[in-house]
Amino acid sequence: MSKFSRFKVYQTIEETGIVPVFYHSDLEVAKKIVQACYEGGIRAFEFTNRGDFAHEVFTELVKWADAACPEMILGIGSIVDAPTAALFIQSGANFVVGPLLNPDIFKVCNRRQIAYSPGCATTSEIGLAQELGAEIVKVFPGGNVGGPSFVKNIKGPMPWTKIMVTGGVEPTEENLSAWFKAGVTAVGMGSNLFPKEVIKAGEWEKISELCRQGLAIIRKNR
Repeated sequence: MSKFSRFKVYQTIEETGIVPVFYHSDLEVAKKIVQACYEGGIRAFEFTNRGDFAHEVFTELVKWADAACPEMILGIGSIVDAPTAALFIQSGANFVVGPLLNPDIFKVCNRRQIAYSPGCATTSEIGLAQELGAEIVKVFPGGNVGGPSFVKNIKGPMPWTKIMVTGGVEPTEENLSAWFKAGVTAVGMGSNLFPKEVIKAGEWEKISELCRQGLAIIRKNR
């Protein structure tokens, strides 16, 4: 059962502006990453379903975070079908994100009052997602569908649209300012926020600092 309401999830994503996107098969590494992001000011985190037994890692991560990072909203990403969404919701997912739009996932999430941000790459997909109840739609892959200009052109005829763009996002002044000036509500950020060499060396404070820097850039460009 979700610890946070759907309204709280959307509000937090919109207020902070960055949703880290991360997967690791080692629970202890996942804990260190979530803790580093939490200390860096992040309050919504997407753990992705990208490996065998990912649901087991996620379940334990949710239990740990409840005490260690009580304000962190943990969600699950890379969800493409309704049964998998249901499995992770039962494991404590507070929101569901996917690389595509699947109406059956909306049925599961809406029934349980869980936020679902489907992946969209066209105006029609964004419109359908809104009809089905998406408050924030995920534009994916952001860097390939047209970048910031795509977002700006969507917001022209559909100014009410709230977009979380994933893919092609970097924790730099140039990149983040371009996305937020174009009108995104939030960005999902994966590998660029978690350099492999930093994880390998266990330099968790560097990840916290990348989060702080990214959040500062967003605040400046809103």
